[in-house]
Amino acid sequence: MNLFRSVLFWLVLAVLGALLAQLLLQDPGYLLVRFRGSDYQTTVAAGLGLLLAFMFGVALLWNLLRLPFVAFRRHRKRRARAQLVDGLNAHQRGEYQRAEQLLTQAAAHGEGGSLARIHAARAAAARGDDAAASAHMDALSERDPTNQALLRAEHALARSNPADALAVLDAPRVQPLPPRGLQLRAEALAASGRSFEAYGLLGALRQQQALPTTRLDEIQAQWAAQSLQQAGNASELADRWDALPQGVQTTAPVVAAYATRAAAMGWNEAATRSLEQALDRQWDEDLAELYGQLDVARLEERRAQAEGWLQAHPSSPALLLAVARLAKAQGHLPQAERALHRAIAQGAGSAAWEILGDIAVQSGDEARARLAYVNALRSQRGATLLDLPGRDLRQQIADTAAIEERDEHGIPRLRGG
Repeated sequence: MNLFRSVLFWLVLAVLGALLAQLLLQDPGYLLVRFRGSDYQTTVAAGLGLLLAFMFGVALLWNLLRLPFVAFRRHRKRRARAQLVDGLNAHQRGEYQRAEQLLTQAAAHGEGGSLARIHAARAAAARGDDAAASAHMDALSERDPTNQALLRAEHALARSNPADALAVLDAPRVQPLPPRGLQLRAEALAASGRSFEAYGLLGALRQQQALPTTRLDEIQAQWAAQSLQQAGNASELADRWDALPQGVQTTAPVVAAYATRAAAMGWNEAATRSLEQALDRQWDEDLAELYGQLDVARLEERRAQAEGWLQAHPSSPALLLAVARLAKAQGHLPQAERALHRAIAQGAGSAAWEILGDIAVQSGDEARARLAYVNALRSQRGATLLDLPGRDLRQQIADTAAIEERDEHGIPRLRGG
């Protein structure tokens, strides 16, 4: 389109020139110039020619005088561009001192000034010079306030200071925030203990594609769990739980956060019921272990539920540990000990040995308790475990035996199914 316009302009100019030339040839006219008592006579055509020649000479002289300055400016631009490229490459390679020097020089020459300042500040921060990084950020104040705010927010979050990050991102002059700014603001809110507000920004982050979908799904579950843990009362907890999408409510960390917070508020039935529903829907070892750890009542009902799950998951170390904890809480120490031995055989590890040591202490068997606690430490370190007296070969074989798993209808479950 630009080429067409240029051709059209020159064609029109040529036509006008031809018409003017034809007019002047038909009647060259008469031109009289009187200057300081002298008369100069010529035709209009010759006068126009002389005027054009004079203008061309002036233009040529002006360009010749400007030539050194133009060449110098071009040289500075080429040099600044090279410094910008070399500085970015040095920053990528981790040569932060050299990168900062080159980028500072590029910014001073005006070539990619904002970009050069941004990466110079990051280079200074990477080598631990906060004063230099702050100076580079200050240089962006008038030229690019939005990028200055993003840099300061990054710097504050890297130093675990989310309050400062929020202060610069909430400034009126940087609104509306770009996608990177929304991401930083959400991270600052979550780091400030305001995960519920951070969760509310997920819609905007998804709409602007500020992060990959997989990463957004991860932080959605993370912020949802934190939001539940930060609920101030039962009503607030219930409202936040009900507002979560079904897919988020079924995520194990979110269920665990809700159950833990509900138990802390004395909402015992809601805490245990949420875990029961989640485990009935999809088995999860962490939730099964949490079911036995909750400091809530309903011991008899919870133990009956846990023992019922054993039919479908007889070799689950977390479930066996939960059964042992519940039996111990009821004072049924022999049943708890049997469950612990099988849990250890199935890989429950140090937690089971600790509880076994506590039971031995309650029973007054200090030697057995010492062995159990030593094995708890050895289990954490991956060392060889010591034999616990009082367990014959038949009992050891029963602990390690693979029991046939069955579903809720009593039908044998296929391995891996």
